[in-house]
Amino acid sequence: MDRLPPLRYLTTFEAIARLGSMRDAARHLNVSQPAISQTLKALEDHVGADLLDRSRRPARLTELGQRLAEATQSGLGVIEAAIDEIRSDAYADAQQINIACTLGMASFWLMPRLPLFYAQHPDIAVNVSAPPTGLPTLLGGADLALRYGRGDWRDGENIELFPERICPVGHPDLVTRLEQDNTGLETAPLIHVRNAPNTNWAGWSAYFTQRGLRRQNGPERSFDNYVHAVQAAQDGLGLMLGWRSLTDDLVRNGQLVPWHGGVIDLGTGYFATLSDSGAAKPQARIFFDWLMEQGEGH
Repeated sequence: MDRLPPLRYLTTFEAIARLGSMRDAARHLNVSQPAISQTLKALEDHVGADLLDRSRRPARLTELGQRLAEATQSGLGVIEAAIDEIRSDAYADAQQINIACTLGMASFWLMPRLPLFYAQHPDIAVNVSAPPTGLPTLLGGADLALRYGRGDWRDGENIELFPERICPVGHPDLVTRLEQDNTGLETAPLIHVRNAPNTNWAGWSAYFTQRGLRRQNGPERSFDNYVHAVQAAQDGLGLMLGWRSLTDDLVRNGQLVPWHGGVIDLGTGYFATLSDSGAAKPQARIFFDWLMEQGEGH
């Protein structure tokens, strides 16, 4: 190892070889071009050979320089990969928790509130897994799951964050036009979210049954997830079923408006489930308790 040049020489040379010029290497390393030239000359003195053909414009690596460049890039790449693995392992052992929830819950409820949690607990990392469809589970190493339903899961400790209510919502102009035209929900343009089988998300069929209404002919659009459906509603393409936890902020800021007299209660709510493994992690318990506070204020 005593025959190796200083690491600074090699990283400088690697930048020259990769970027193609000492000027670009200087800019990349945030040093002066003369400093780059001096370092390269020191490396050449160390190995006893010219590494850059300065007789050409622009200068190019010599054959020996190309050989050293390949070895340097390979060696530094191995070192960089090892450091990344070490950092990853160290981070995995640090304070972090894994949360599973729907894409809609992540986008419209959890993520806007996470800065509040980080302000109180800056050392805890929250990893959010949000599959586009389906009901979140505690499989795959999740410490907590945020789920919509009746709270009858048996795979962990459940708390109700808040009861849910459902109401059709749409773009203000669309809702106003439908009301002015005396167009009811039976024929209004509707937006559907295609849910995975065996989930308990209510759709328009359940809503109409609850309201004692019967759907007639009317335009309909379907989307694979709640986020895309919300965007379509904001674009005025139709009415969608709005869960208050997910669309209340959009209603408050005027991007969506509720259908007059359209609220129903299916006896469901949003729950947080703490897994057995999560219960053993102090960080997960801290987040679980914080969720309870957020639910109480919702």
